Formats: sequence, structure tokens, C-alpha cells
Amino acid sequence: MSARFEELDWRETPLGELALRRRRYPGVAEPVYEIKLNDEFLMSSLFTVAEEKLADLALAELTTPELAVPAPLDVAVGGLGLGYTAEAVLKNPDVGSLVVIDMLDAVIDWHERGLIPGGLAADPRCRLVHGDFFSMVQSAAGLDPLTPERRFHAIIVDIDHSPRHLLHPDNAGFYRLDGLLRLSERLHPGGVFALWSNDRPDEEFLAVLTQAFAEARAEVVTFDNPLQEREATNTVYLAHTPRPTPRSAP
Repeated sequence: MSARFEELDWRETPLGELALRRRRYPGVAEPVYEIKLNDEFLMSSLFTVAEEKLADLALAELTTPELAVPAPLDVAVGGLGLGYTAEAVLKNPDVGSLVVIDMLDAVIDWHERGLIPGGLAADPRCRLVHGDFFSMVQSAAGLDPLTPERRFHAIIVDIDHSPRHLLHPDNAGFYRLDGLLRLSERLHPGGVFALWSNDRPDEEFLAVLTQAFAEARAEVVTFDNPLQEREATNTVYLAHTPRPTPRSAP
């Protein structure tokens, strides 16, 4: 196989053919890691700005003066991928625990074996969970198999390409009002839901998000695409459950 391209692993999964690849691009110093599902690229280490910004924006919401959620923060991430969102979460010193859920056990295995760099699986605050995030949101047990009905300060999701461009049709219910209301029950008062999307802001989805949460907005994240020599954009949706009532001064 060419020194510029290597397939590190390949698996047959319930969603189709999954491959982990490493390649080198001219002008790019570090090797680029890619996860591909069938004919679609799920993630590339060449484009990680929005994945990291997703975590940064979510956690920044929890440290605003009007909210001031005390540390340590408990965070759940739906979707592991190459781990950039989870790593950005763990860079925040206020984070006490992180549960990362992925339905593809191969992806978890790649992290645990070190095929994907970063050392995410070795961080004692982080636990990688094999499961269907969308089904777990709806289940009575919730998002942490070790602690049923556990609530989080932030739930961050990067699984589908967008609320309309889904990896599987069964995921559609999550983006409707009932699904988002169920998710909101997994958050503490003032907790944050953050969602990555490859598409421009979707006003119809944002309207549903506003119905399910006390506050909601969309932020456009701009980053450089060195392969196409142009700027690219992703969207981060941010939503809050009702904020706790501040205590009056004695």
C-alpha cells in the first residue's frame, strides 16, 4: 500500500462498511486520520475546528456569570468519532466526568488500542460506552449504564450530518419535539444541549428546539478548508433547560 495512504482497519457494522484510514496530503505536516462509513466520510482530522468548538461553546455556557454552575461538571457526548469533541471537553479543568457513547464498537476499540492518537481512553475522567445514543435518550435508564436516570450539566451530540441528513432513518425522532423534550430531562436545571450540524442553520429545527428548551440559538462556525482553498462553515445549536433561580443575598 502507498506510503501516502494506509487502511488501518475495516469492519462490517450494522450501518455498513466502516474503515479507519491514515493518509498524507502534500503541504500537510501531520498524517490525516479518516473514518469512512460506506461511501461517506464521517470525520477527518484535517477538519476539527467545529468539533472542538462544539465542546468549547457548550462548556462556555455553563461558566457565564448569570449561570455559574459549580465544578465539577458532568458531561455526556453522543458520538465518539476521532475523539476531538471529547478531547476538547477534557481540556476544560472544570470537567469532572465524561461519558462518551458510540454505537460502533469498532470505533471504541480503535481508541482503546491506540490506532487513533490522543490518549482519550486513558483519561480517568472519561468512560467510553458502547450503545445507541438515541435509544438511550428514550430509555428509562438514561445515558449512563452505571447510574440509571443520571443527569448531566451538558449533553453534546455529533452523530448525524445534520437534523435532516441522518445516518439512519430511525434517528429522525430525536430531532422532533418529543425527542428533544426527552433529552432535556437528562439535563440539570440550566444544563446545556449542544448539537453539531454540517448544514447551515435550519430555522424549522431551531423553532422546535425553542419549544423544547427555555433558550435556543444557532452559531455558525467558520474554518479553513485547505484542500479546496476556501472557507467552510458548520453550525452549532445551543439550548438551555430553565436556569435555576438565583438565591437572594442574606
